[in-house]
Amino acid sequence: MNEAARTALDATPESMQPGVPQADAGFLWDFWYPAMRSDEIYGKHLATAMLLEVPLVIGRTSEGKAFAMRDACPHRGIPLSYGHFDGKDLQCSYHGWEFDACSGQCVLIPSLTSHDKLKVECIAAGHYPCEERDGYVWVYMNAAGTQLPEQVPAAPELPKFSEKFRIARLDCELPSHIDHGIIGLMDPAHGPFVHQSWFWRSKKSIHEKSKQFEPIPNGFRMSKHSPWTNSLPYQLLKKMTGEAVTTTIDFVLPNMRFEGIHSGKLWFSSRATVTPGRRDLCRIDFVAAWNLALPVSIFRAFAKMFLRQDKETMIEQSEGLKQNPRLMLIDDADRPAKWYFALKQNLIEDRRTGVPVPHPMTGSVTLHWRS
Repeated sequence: MNEAARTALDATPESMQPGVPQADAGFLWDFWYPAMRSDEIYGKHLATAMLLEVPLVIGRTSEGKAFAMRDACPHRGIPLSYGHFDGKDLQCSYHGWEFDACSGQCVLIPSLTSHDKLKVECIAAGHYPCEERDGYVWVYMNAAGTQLPEQVPAAPELPKFSEKFRIARLDCELPSHIDHGIIGLMDPAHGPFVHQSWFWRSKKSIHEKSKQFEPIPNGFRMSKHSPWTNSLPYQLLKKMTGEAVTTTIDFVLPNMRFEGIHSGKLWFSSRATVTPGRRDLCRIDFVAAWNLALPVSIFRAFAKMFLRQDKETMIEQSEGLKQNPRLMLIDDADRPAKWYFALKQNLIEDRRTGVPVPHPMTGSVTLHWRS
């Protein structure tokens, strides 16, 4: 075994070894995560979601503001999602305790009498910042027992490059730890095998590629480049504009992959996120916007096929992981995965010690692989 392979094996993180008991689920806290589609909350309907193994109840006030609370009454723990919501306050179904939906603060305990000295306003249900972007409800997940930062950053938004555009959203669940989902998301070598199709890739189209990568805050970028013409969509786009096609791909912690494609005045922008529900289940949310003459229905049909292929592969992988095999990462095709694990560990160490940890990339680097 060569030295690179030994290093890859030694560097394989425990989160990729499913048989290793872990008190820590390997999640990154103090980030925004997409909880659900905006159209899943309407009127006084209460929806539920599981993010980072935290049960949430999500709804929308009469004024249209989305909110997210821990789906557990602080009194006896019954899920608040079983309760009644009047557009402002959420009432527990067990003892009628009421909580302000936008703050989680308790506003009423019906059983209290004039003899009780309990201050209702000192009680609160778990509550999380909540914003809507691109048709998704985003929730800022801070770890239990920690305070929110003084300034919570804005929720992520998909870049768009003109006022008029089409937009589409898709999702699928993956039976795997978020780390497996994310390195699958950024893996450059599986395309000809998982996504074989007449319009995209085939085993015969495999050839050597070289791409330049550069560090960005909390992530890395595949620098702006001209995509290879072994994919029909790129060929068609170039014919439509008569100009070169360029692509830029970013990965940003904790779970986001952005891709921007440009040719003349035409553009296509996408974001894929891998969000953990539990340590053995995650969800891909994919949103794309474009100003091309591409109907949403046609795009959704092709995008669904890609997600289905990824899901089927992850289901098959989960079968193998049950046997607790030894896993490895290799150079150069798996270098982005190595950067992800290094970025994740550096961030955890930075937060633990308060001392900034250098980016795992010291500068631009060119990777080579066949796909």
